[in-house]
Amino acid sequence: MNANVEKNPPCLRSITPHLICAGASDAIEFYKKAFGAEEMFRMPGPDGKLMHASVRIGDSSVMLVDEMPEWGALGPKALKGSPVTIHLMVDNVDEVYARAVAAGATAKMPVADMFWGDRYGQVVDPFGHVWSIATHVRDLTPEEIMAAGREAMSKGCAEATA
Repeated sequence: MNANVEKNPPCLRSITPHLICAGASDAIEFYKKAFGAEEMFRMPGPDGKLMHASVRIGDSSVMLVDEMPEWGALGPKALKGSPVTIHLMVDNVDEVYARAVAAGATAKMPVADMFWGDRYGQVVDPFGHVWSIATHVRDLTPEEIMAAGREAMSKGCAEATA
């Protein structure tokens, strides 16, 4: 290993999502409109499909690739869903949620104040990936979160009254 090479390049965090999309180029354009993404890199293959691409959203990178069934690379729509949710922290959840829906996302969970201290909602992007979007609005101790969570669960919802 070369001692002069950075362990993590500045554009990558310790964990970076790598999304498979049916139409990765279209996904890049959607992420620009919905989340203010900045395209960092695009590498098309001989057939025009993206072999690799990268965008920056906030302070994090998201890598993308086109579906390639011959390599076992299938997106959420081909798999009939995904157990993974991508969490996005933003300054104004209401604004970003509305922008994502206007850009073509499907509303999954409307924005609401949550018991853990975030204002939070979920959308599904046009490629089948679920995004939770949140703005932190109040600091709580772990004990306060646990108590508020128990209260919310006893009411049958994620919201807790202030």
